[in-house]
Amino acid sequence: MLPEPSRSAPSLVAGLLRRARSDAPMVEVLSPTGGPGVRHTYREVISAARVLAQRLQRHSAQLGRPVRVGLLAGNSAEWVAADLAALFARAEEIPVPTAFSTEQAASLLAGADICLVDTSGRAWLAERAAAGAPRPLPADCRVVDLALPELAEEAARGHLPELAAGIAAAESAPDTVVKVVHTSGTTSAPKGVRIRLRGIEALLGSLAGRVEQEAFARYLSVVPLSLLIEQVAGLYMPFLNGGSVTFLPPGTPLIGTVADAGPRMLSLLRQARPTAMVVPPTVAGLLLSLCEQNPAETLAQRRNRLFGHTGPVFIACGGAPVPVQMLERLEAFGIPLYEGYGLSENSSVVSWNFPGRFRFGTVGRPLDHVRVTLAPDGELLVRGDSLFAGYSQEDPSSVVIDDQGWLHTGDLATLDDEGYLRITGRKKSLVITSAGRNLSPEWVEARYREIGIVREVAVVADGLDEVRGLFVIDAGADRADALRHITRFGRDRLSDVERVTAVRLMAEDDPEYTRCFTVTGRPRRDAVRDLLTRTASEETTA
Repeated sequence: MLPEPSRSAPSLVAGLLRRARSDAPMVEVLSPTGGPGVRHTYREVISAARVLAQRLQRHSAQLGRPVRVGLLAGNSAEWVAADLAALFARAEEIPVPTAFSTEQAASLLAGADICLVDTSGRAWLAERAAAGAPRPLPADCRVVDLALPELAEEAARGHLPELAAGIAAAESAPDTVVKVVHTSGTTSAPKGVRIRLRGIEALLGSLAGRVEQEAFARYLSVVPLSLLIEQVAGLYMPFLNGGSVTFLPPGTPLIGTVADAGPRMLSLLRQARPTAMVVPPTVAGLLLSLCEQNPAETLAQRRNRLFGHTGPVFIACGGAPVPVQMLERLEAFGIPLYEGYGLSENSSVVSWNFPGRFRFGTVGRPLDHVRVTLAPDGELLVRGDSLFAGYSQEDPSSVVIDDQGWLHTGDLATLDDEGYLRITGRKKSLVITSAGRNLSPEWVEARYREIGIVREVAVVADGLDEVRGLFVIDAGADRADALRHITRFGRDRLSDVERVTAVRLMAEDDPEYTRCFTVTGRPRRDAVRDLLTRTASEETTA
């Protein structure tokens, strides 16, 4: 039996404000030319956030309730300032990625009172308006530009508000909902998951006890900040420890927003000099290919070539399983990748592998703030202080908390004798083949991702007379050669009932990618099934 969740957790707001007078770098934006980036200090960003927080508090006072703040922005210093301001003001923040469609954004922003935008957010709205798309905001929702220089200038003039009352209120009401984050679910309209302040703080307390503070000295953000795990790992973990977050150059696609963003990001690693990053599974294969370019170099040479320094880099991964063979090869090169597992309904992370405490093929041991158990059918159940406060809207993939306080995750799992958790598939994804055998699409997809040129895979089989697969491959890969690799792998490694026999190839720069996969690389199975059943396969393998 695992221990009861820890009740001690850091105060996020107080921890942030303790660094309000520091002139250490807090945010850096890389230069598109490779030269010096743009840096923002703790003093600058937190001062701007305090000014904005005061404005949000006034809005809340007028409404008689916490203001609901949409945040439509790219990964930027403006995003950080807006996020901190919402926390300071005890507002209800609704972060939305600019990679979302109009319909997806509208489903989350339906209850927003105001919408904060940076340059990319404003451009996103303008593009929709020019195309004649419906406004994704409520009629009475005001759009407010995030002008960091203006906020910082007002702060410099001495107009810094006292936030003591707001801080005390936040600390006395940890059940306050501070965020409504989108899930990386498989339907076209994302659910809004209501996150409590205490859930985030419970997770931060657990992570602080498992990972060295120095690991988050210089975090590189490569996925959208609208993901809760990126806010926790990319902002709060570094900031509470005096570290910084580095963003890609303006206009650089984030991983998950376009299929070929991963390779573009790799070229910026040396410039960013990261000590930590969280990446989706597709990056594992890209890192391995970089390692294999020069297998004879020393570890220090490899780290310097890849990351621009010779120290260790904590690279965490989640969203879908990485093939064990790939993890072992990365470890052999001295570039380990640590898999974890979480879901928005638990304020993100449930379990994680860490340096010195990891097991390939698992997602690590559960963190201290949660308890886990397995239902009789193998479904993973989670309980703790970090569970969500419900959805802003429901859909068929919604999960529930039972009357015993257990969150039914919908994921199938096993626990070994040492407490390591292994995710084996989705309960609702299991299909019964014509041979009468249960088939887990996630397991089949994980096997096919072992093929070097394959970046993502999605398979469907329920109600079909064959297993059909969508394979995302390198943009420059030869399609006939890719098909031969996929065919050979299926025949050699998989049984007749698991093998994909109808293949459709998709180049990693195909615009259809974002319709078929989420920003964390999970298949949108409805969209994949529609694509694979309404159109004839371009390639077929026996």
